[in-house]
Amino acid sequence: MNRANAVTVAQLDTFDEVIDVRSPGEFSIDHVPDAVNCPVLDDDERARIGTLYKQVSPFDAKKEGAALVSKNIARHIDERFRGRGREWRPLVYCWRGGQRSGSMAHVLRQVGWDAATLEGGYRAYRREVLTQLERLPGGLRFRVLCGATGSGKSRLLEALAARGAQVLDLERLACHRGSLLGGLPNEPQPSQKMFDSLVWKALRGFDPSRPVYVEAESKKIGQLQVPDSLLDRMRAGECVRLEVPAAERVRFLIEEYRHFLAEPAELKEKLTALKGRYGHAVIGRWLSQADSGAWQALVGDLLHMHYDPSYQRATTRNYLHYDSGRQLSLERLDEAEIASAAADLSRSPV
Repeated sequence: MNRANAVTVAQLDTFDEVIDVRSPGEFSIDHVPDAVNCPVLDDDERARIGTLYKQVSPFDAKKEGAALVSKNIARHIDERFRGRGREWRPLVYCWRGGQRSGSMAHVLRQVGWDAATLEGGYRAYRREVLTQLERLPGGLRFRVLCGATGSGKSRLLEALAARGAQVLDLERLACHRGSLLGGLPNEPQPSQKMFDSLVWKALRGFDPSRPVYVEAESKKIGQLQVPDSLLDRMRAGECVRLEVPAAERVRFLIEEYRHFLAEPAELKEKLTALKGRYGHAVIGRWLSQADSGAWQALVGDLLHMHYDPSYQRATTRNYLHYDSGRQLSLERLDEAEIASAAADLSRSPV
């Protein structure tokens, strides 16, 4: 590889496009956010070349690999890059910044494009992400939205973002609402590594002179863990306590979780998992409410017995400024009132 054309992670933003030439399987686990996947070997080809390398000879593996890589690079140029202009500057990376990315970058440079490779490849990128996830939160000020389940915290974050505020929506990045019933229909969570990359991308884009709004979270959002340094800074941040009437929270949650109402079997399965905590009688009542479609009674019961006590304990214990935080009351979680609350918060001194 030509080291003169190798760059560091700090230079990612200077390129027009980032190209990940690893296999689709590698790409699906984690990749540079917004990178495109143009594998020079797909998963089956990579496995076949690896087997040939070990069981036959490195020479035969390299011959076969070279033919496949050349064919795939030609296809990518024809199908994806043919329309790129002369000034296009791509950055190419693979696992270690070796032959796969070097081969693609070499051909692109021969065409006339100013292509570079990422020094150290994905491994160097991953190390840098972990290093920056430790460092970046320390330079930011967080305003933490606190409020019982169904208080519209995520909706308020969306309204703040629409007004130009800096927002870190961890639940959106994690594809999970952060509770027992927080999984999103037909939307699996990313891998932990991909979640780290998405958080890293968001953090590095913030202006340290302005506050960052975030929702109070626990250590885990579904199956994913919030980086320790970020969670520590959030827990030390200024708190905004949302107060919403219980009846309005019930109404809001029924609207938000319509997929469970349409498929109550999944809801009942998750409720049954709580039997060890609440006993047969309580779980039996909840299952009966689900069977009869008594959604208001069920949601109100769940809030009163499960969600509210757990949230109150965890938030008051973990968020240092919860008790002294500003209180924000919303009578109804409709678009107009949430937008008004966002405007109110945006006017607060920074």
